[in-house]
Amino acid sequence: MSAGSFSNLFSPYEIRHLRLGNRIVSTAHGTYMLKDGLQTEQIAAYQAARARGGVGLIIMEATSTHPSGIGASRYAVASTDACIPGYRMVIDAIHAHGVPTIVQLYHPGSDDIAGTTDDGTVAPAYSSSPVLCEGNQLMPRPMSISMIGEIVASYGGAARRLIEAGADGIEISAHHGHLVCQFLDHRINLRTDEYGGSFLGRFRLLREIVVSVRKMIGQHPILGVRLTCGERSSAGITNEEAVEVAAEVDTLAEVDYIHVTPGSCATFDGGSHVVAPMAFPAGYAKEDFQNIRNRVRKPLIATGRINDPVLAEKFIAGGVADLVGMTRALICDPEMPAKARASRADDIRYCIACNQACIGHGRKGGFVTCIQNPESGRELKFQFRQTATHRRKIVVAGGGPGGMKAAAVAAKRGHSVILFESGRRLGGQALLAQMLPGRAEFGGLITNLEAELKRYGVTIRLNQPATRQSIDEEKPDAVVVATGAQPYRRVVPGEEEMRVVHAWDVVGDKVDVGSSVVIADAKLDWVALGVAEKLARSGCSVRICVAGYVAGENLPYGVKGHWLGVLHSLGVQIMPLMRLAGCADGTVFFEHATSHQAVSLDAVDTLVLSYGGIADTELEQTLSGFAGEVHLVGDCLAPRTAEEAILEGLEVGSQL
Repeated sequence: MSAGSFSNLFSPYEIRHLRLGNRIVSTAHGTYMLKDGLQTEQIAAYQAARARGGVGLIIMEATSTHPSGIGASRYAVASTDACIPGYRMVIDAIHAHGVPTIVQLYHPGSDDIAGTTDDGTVAPAYSSSPVLCEGNQLMPRPMSISMIGEIVASYGGAARRLIEAGADGIEISAHHGHLVCQFLDHRINLRTDEYGGSFLGRFRLLREIVVSVRKMIGQHPILGVRLTCGERSSAGITNEEAVEVAAEVDTLAEVDYIHVTPGSCATFDGGSHVVAPMAFPAGYAKEDFQNIRNRVRKPLIATGRINDPVLAEKFIAGGVADLVGMTRALICDPEMPAKARASRADDIRYCIACNQACIGHGRKGGFVTCIQNPESGRELKFQFRQTATHRRKIVVAGGGPGGMKAAAVAAKRGHSVILFESGRRLGGQALLAQMLPGRAEFGGLITNLEAELKRYGVTIRLNQPATRQSIDEEKPDAVVVATGAQPYRRVVPGEEEMRVVHAWDVVGDKVDVGSSVVIADAKLDWVALGVAEKLARSGCSVRICVAGYVAGENLPYGVKGHWLGVLHSLGVQIMPLMRLAGCADGTVFFEHATSHQAVSLDAVDTLVLSYGGIADTELEQTLSGFAGEVHLVGDCLAPRTAEEAILEGLEVGSQL
């Protein structure tokens, strides 16, 4: 695609006096890289990478303004002057590349990080009214009038600190079900005082925050408001209601731009749209954005599953928005804007919306990164990776994600690299993942890695498994073993009496399972959920027996929540805490993992085992005594996910 094809996306834009080089925005998102709520060098390097890559505007992550909404110390705070030096460091790092910087201010109210602490206790949550939060099960304390006044003033005070630290502007969070939304939503705001009742009463908190912030920062800095374009929840703000809120914000003289996005942290269905997974088509919220665009005149930023510059260009050219949030696309490839501008769209590493290592890391206590781009969040670790001093010959055995990444990185550093793959295609288990309903986009991981292999000149030998003999013939200096895993086919008592198959065989359409299936799920990942959906959509009766508390337990919450809803609508039965005991002709036996009571499931044609894989160590064992270096990456080291495989491929490739 030529640079001219992105003429709208890369046209300059002004929000009042603030000039942006293009229309691409890195929006506020949790980095989980803070220390005691303060900015760090890790964040500075992370944000600088996006600025260096050509983004038009960076909006830094949501920052709590008041002690009642701070949460654990890995979340950003700006409630005291202690925040100023750290923000100045990060903002200076961004400004060094000529990119403007805005900081978002918020209070979670009763959702999101509400109640979180460093010692594991639950802090009091506050909201407009005592309405139980579905997302985190917290019952909040209603804010008094005096506390509301404190909250309003805290926004102004935090904004003043951030402008002092060098920020070009402030964004007020009124989205994703946080405090301001809890006041705006008549389902949650049951107040009868001046902050409740009518629409304007419920809008009063947002209006007062806007006035407070503008008063404290003066007329020069930019001030924006991020709103929901609809929470996409049966229990939340609708698009029609969101349009009315946006229209009212549009009348506020203090506000310079409006930013809209779908979803809510407060509900399970809304939570699936906060960071929409690949089950939702790219750009799926376009109509919601357009409805707001039709009612407001201020500059509009639209954010929500906009993952490539082609789609972004269409949104800008079509008048859907003036700017587009492309946060996950920039986590996956910080250089995406520069590559698109330079007509190098084929070189872009495209986000596949797996959510595993970006927002998914937040729930696991890790920092934001990307399964495809492990350098994200690790800029300080990999910043000194250079061209190899001596060109070496490297053999990589296995063309799954880990092997592909190791080969590409080693070749990029200047080595001669040969990649052996026993199959006819590269991709490993990613080839299986993309075959399931709603997971086709996972194949983009393969496409992106194949492009890297081609770019850096890796020699690829398909249908050729690496053996000790073939490796010795090449005389490499080092071997990277990335042979992956073989299906773990555990012995099931009585299996000779009925059909027992591995889930991977079902994904690959290698077996006929009949009309009634029980899936024994011991991994709690995407496999059992995907197989269940695949079979249920084909008319099969499906029951999942989970060796855990819930199917999909190890998946990011938005991915899991949406998928469980799909399976429920398809009539799939899910039974938790089931320990597989055996089977007989047409019957599968389980033991409840805590009560120890026997559970028998009858009329079963096939038992499907979702037990994952076991490390393939055959080649590793044959390399005993090999004179060169031997490195293991991915599942052949220990079966895990594509994220660990690619990270280990990067690490080994960087060391060779």
